[in-house]
Amino acid sequence: MRRSPAIAFLLLALALPIAGPARSDPEMPPVHLNLDATRLAIRGYDPVAYFTQGAPTPGRADITADHAGATYRFASAGNRDAFRTDPARYLPAYGGFCAMGTALGRKVDGDPQQWRIVDDRLYLNYDANVAHHWAQHIPQNTFAADGKWLFIRSVPAGSLAN
Repeated sequence: MRRSPAIAFLLLALALPIAGPARSDPEMPPVHLNLDATRLAIRGYDPVAYFTQGAPTPGRADITADHAGATYRFASAGNRDAFRTDPARYLPAYGGFCAMGTALGRKVDGDPQQWRIVDDRLYLNYDANVAHHWAQHIPQNTFAADGKWLFIRSVPAGSLAN
């Protein structure tokens, strides 16, 4: 069976290990999460509120939970408790990086105001324009992003070519 050069190149590219070495320094923020300098996730927005209130809601600095090297803020203690019970249910896809950027193999900041829940999964995008383009082909874009995320998850954002 003959394969076209494009397919062979694609298979080779997928087979190459591009993830960087594991980072074990506890002082270094996890590279798979989109965090600020203080390790605050989602710019301080409450991840549970997207699901329960259907809107981006700023969290309070006095109601927080730490998870996997990140600090999450919540609008209420009830939301914090729900998160602690099942964090995977509320975490944004791709560590809070832009869903469209991830589909393109990049780690770009995700804006908490540019969000959508699809199949019980929270997606953030860079801005309204990017969110609009991402939403036009959600199944294809999430499929592409899920595949790319396997390769870029462990790579620092600054190490990915633009």
